[in-house]
Amino acid sequence: QVQLVESGGGVIQPGGSLRLSCATSRFTLDHYAMGWYRQAPGKEREGVSCISRVDSTTYYADFVKDRFTISRDNAKNTLYLQMNSLKPDDTAVYYCAAIAYCSASIWTTVEYWGQGTQVTVSS
Repeated sequence: QVQLVESGGGVIQPGGSLRLSCATSRFTLDHYAMGWYRQAPGKEREGVSCISRVDSTTYYADFVKDRFTISRDNAKNTLYLQMNSLKPDDTAVYYCAAIAYCSASIWTTVEYWGQGTQVTVSS
């Protein structure tokens, strides 16, 4: 059974940094484009960033551009999201996903979801 397991969430003060990881098992990371998504309480899930399968082209939502960086280590079967200059509005559950392809819209057909990790930005 394919598993995507996120880690690295927690409580952080505004302006701080966190790095989320998404470890995969029974799953070959380089066979998929990958994405990060988030869902805040009372809001719909939204796309944060994605990275393509072939050449690791990346796209970001406007609200995280220049603050977040997505990357992948295919040898370790792990996806990352480096989050800098965090704001209270970044508070959400963050999910990684294997997706059909990566594009500027970030939302595409999701093949597999992780279970999510909570990020809380608060002073």
